[in-house]
Formats: sequence, C-alpha cells, structure tokens
Amino acid sequence: MEEENMGWKPAASQKKPKEPESTESVLYCWAQALVTAVVGVVLLFTFGVRLISVNGPSMQDTLYTGDELLVLNAMFCDFKAGDVVVINDFNAETPLNETLVKRIVAVGGQSVDIDFYEGVVYVDGVAVDEPYAKEPTWSAAGMEFPITLAEDEVFVMGDNRNHSSDSRDSRLGPVKEGYLQGKAVFLLIPGRTPDTGRADWSRLGMLH
Repeated sequence: MEEENMGWKPAASQKKPKEPESTESVLYCWAQALVTAVVGVVLLFTFGVRLISVNGPSMQDTLYTGDELLVLNAMFCDFKAGDVVVINDFNAETPLNETLVKRIVAVGGQSVDIDFYEGVVYVDGVAVDEPYAKEPTWSAAGMEFPITLAEDEVFVMGDNRNHSSDSRDSRLGPVKEGYLQGKAVFLLIPGRTPDTGRADWSRLGMLH
C-alpha cells in the first residue's frame, strides 16, 4: 500500500532582501548603454548606410530636390535593373554633379537600345516596362546605340527621362560598378513637391 502524501514541504529558504543599486552604479549602466548605442550608430553609418540628399529634377516624379535617402553601402548590394543608385561623379570625364542619383536600366553583359522616335528603351531586344518613368525617352545625348555593357558596368538613367544627364550622355556613359556608392532603399525625409511647395509625408517609405 502506497504511503499517503501528507503534503509536507520543506520550509522556504529565507532570501536576503536585494540591496538598492547605488546612484553611481545606475549612472554607469546608463553611460555604458549610451556609449554602446553611439558606437553602434557610428559603425552603422560608417560601413552600412549613409544619408544622401537629392538635388535636381532628374528623378521626378520618384524623387524631388530635398529628399533625404537612406543608402545601403555598395559592399552589401547585389545591383540589378530597377535599383535606384548613388553614383560617384568621378566616373564622368566632366563632373556632372556632386552626387548622381539614377536608376539602373541594365547590368553587365546586357545590351541596350533606345528608339528615340517611339521613346522606348530595349534591353536584350525586349521593351522595358518602366512605370517609374515620367515620360517616354525622347532625348539622346551623344551615345550611339545599341551598346553592350561590360561585365562590370551598369547603364543608368533618370526617371525624368528628358531632363536627366545619365548614361545616354557621352561624358558619363555606362558606369563601372566600382563607382556605385550604394543603393537608395528608403525615403527618410521628403523634400518639397514642386506642384504644392510642401513636403508630402505620404511618400515616406521603401523606394521602388
């Protein structure tokens, strides 16, 4: 016959009351957390991301002058057609701007042709669907088409096709990937929309 459990329990061990932390200890913890946060932010903006301001109309109506973009460092990017990128202007024979913000239309090994009469861009013989373009591509700027990109090159254009200096311009041409500073991934602070003269905060978010 099993013995009945009488419900006996050992007396709970008495715990010593926790001593309150000293002011110095609390301040040290806060200072340590603050230093860690600052170092983390510095490292993030040194190696991971940076902020870039848009200047000029070449990316309208996707981006406007005064837009602040969060740009992912090139070392973390696998660039592809459709990406909005920031370019070091030293790729150009004559500097076109301090920084260039454009969209990749084609990548290494692809061929690009533009029908300036119809305003259509072709990549590898296929017309590109460009919902981001403000208008058809009417204007040429010195480059002869079709062209085939080297494996380390990309072809870029502004979304405001007829008001953009880009890879159609013989001074710039196809851009070496080494001159890409990074990919613009997020609109952090909107500039003023030309039509209203006000910042449209509904534009905030990921770039497409």
